[in-house]
Amino acid sequence: MQKTLYFWFRRDLRLTDNHGLFRAVELAKEKNATIQCAFIFDKSILDRLENPKDTRVQFIHREIASIKAQLQQAGGDLMVWYGHPVEVWKEQLQALPGIALICNRDYEPSAIHRDDQVAAVCASHNMEFLSYKDHCIFEKSEVTKDDGKPYTVFTPYSRKWKAHLAQNPVHAFASETALEMISPVAETQRRVMPTLESMGFESFSFNYPEKTITQTLIKEYDKKRNFPSVQGTSRLGLHFRFGTISIREKLTKALTLNETFVNELIWRDFYIQILWHFPHVVGGAFKPLYNQIAWRNNEEDFARWRDGKTGYPIVDAGMRELNTTGFMHNRVRMIVASFLTKHLLIDWRWGEAYFAEKLLDFELASNNGGWQWAAGSGVDAAPYFRVFNPTLQTEKFDKQFQYIKQWVPEYGTPNYPEPMVDHAFARKRCLETYDAALKAG
Repeated sequence: MQKTLYFWFRRDLRLTDNHGLFRAVELAKEKNATIQCAFIFDKSILDRLENPKDTRVQFIHREIASIKAQLQQAGGDLMVWYGHPVEVWKEQLQALPGIALICNRDYEPSAIHRDDQVAAVCASHNMEFLSYKDHCIFEKSEVTKDDGKPYTVFTPYSRKWKAHLAQNPVHAFASETALEMISPVAETQRRVMPTLESMGFESFSFNYPEKTITQTLIKEYDKKRNFPSVQGTSRLGLHFRFGTISIREKLTKALTLNETFVNELIWRDFYIQILWHFPHVVGGAFKPLYNQIAWRNNEEDFARWRDGKTGYPIVDAGMRELNTTGFMHNRVRMIVASFLTKHLLIDWRWGEAYFAEKLLDFELASNNGGWQWAAGSGVDAAPYFRVFNPTLQTEKFDKQFQYIKQWVPEYGTPNYPEPMVDHAFARKRCLETYDAALKAG
């Protein structure tokens, strides 16, 4: 009987340039084994989602169905389960142990804990558990200070990152050859994939961002990316989040076209390594003193921010865009996050959780890093007294009110509310509150 090697798709939903899948091909050739691919809809994650029309779950389901169809066309299949990963693998490996379980690494604390448990299950069956870097360009301690300590400021990290890239250029992995080594599955033996409905979700029509972008967009990225009324950003976050495109491929193209675009990819790596080195940022401030801030946490104020009814049109436009599309322009994300934490003195974790619920491209490392940056509690070197003025931000980045008029049509009419808080008053209150907390600490 031919040996089986398992490949577990997670945040790498593609057959091309997939590092872990490529390594599975190499090992399968070495061991004269076939590859059995699998995916698990993680019950512990899905059961926490309250919206039956969750755009991300439907997106994953669509992408998994596509991979399953490609594998079936090659004469194999994709095993798809809905359950708790550790329990699923216990059951599967009890029924059919393999020589190894291969996947690509995840850097979130809960994922690391899950993988440690699955590795133990594999060990109990004398199987290897092998994971590879695929989700980012550089991980963990690949880019550190000369003394081996992690960077906590972006600019020096980015310089070292670029130097490291020059010495360690990235390349694509020919993982699509896995189709030649897929475990054969007779058509009558193919597994039925769980439906969205069977997992408590609904199918619906939704316009997802494209996987491809033009060279022109990348070339003009530094000139257009701050203006929310124009298509100046890539909107690839969703695809990076679930690995439906290769980060290596996009970096390779951007290197010759636009350094600012490359820097955005470096920010992504930066926050991933911060999460890995400093897991306490999940639920707590990177700078512990900032845990002492006396947040106001007024629920009515939070509701007005959430619903886009603050009386600051750039803030309201951003929140309405998010609530309607699952996307928010990056410049506007900074503005609305600053407003919540600094103008309203509401705990950044409230905003982080709301973004986690709504954003198509939600990724723990970047979402946490962005919110802590806005609150001043994160790794950023800038002092806490940076408070965005929404009016000045509007003058700089939406001077003709094109973005605002798209999302706040009642702006300029009697139906639009007055600002819920005066900027000068809010800034003064914020600085006093922060100052008191940091002095007390």
